[in-house]
Amino acid sequence: MAQRNTWQRERVREALADARRFVSAQSLHATLREQDTGIGLATVYRALASLAAKGEADSLQSPEGEVLYRACATPGHHHHLICRSCGLTVEIEATDVEHWARRTAAQHGFTDAEHVIDIFGVCTPCARTPADAPVSEHAHR
Repeated sequence: MAQRNTWQRERVREALADARRFVSAQSLHATLREQDTGIGLATVYRALASLAAKGEADSLQSPEGEVLYRACATPGHHHHLICRSCGLTVEIEATDVEHWARRTAAQHGFTDAEHVIDIFGVCTPCARTPADAPVSEHAHR
């Protein structure tokens, strides 16, 4: 059954694009609530899952275990380098990882293997900023 492109889903898509970094469903819902959209948390979760399934949003699990979403800038399979401090995200190619994943799967008799690799670190501007400085002083996107 095809899903309708409701105004709520479109509003979630817009809010996700405006976020410009990975955000949680709860954070996106809070933004939408501040804008008096009337969109519920369950609708945000459904919309994000739909966007991710269609390849219109990236999803990943943070080091803390929370699922985060971001409007997808690159179609198809790709990887991310993500700043743990400010959330800056860079889409990266990882040819060596792709070869390793296929080779490792084949060595163990697996076919049709998939993988998810995201690298978390601290970007150069955040590394240069004292830890007690407000994030807004070194926010960059």
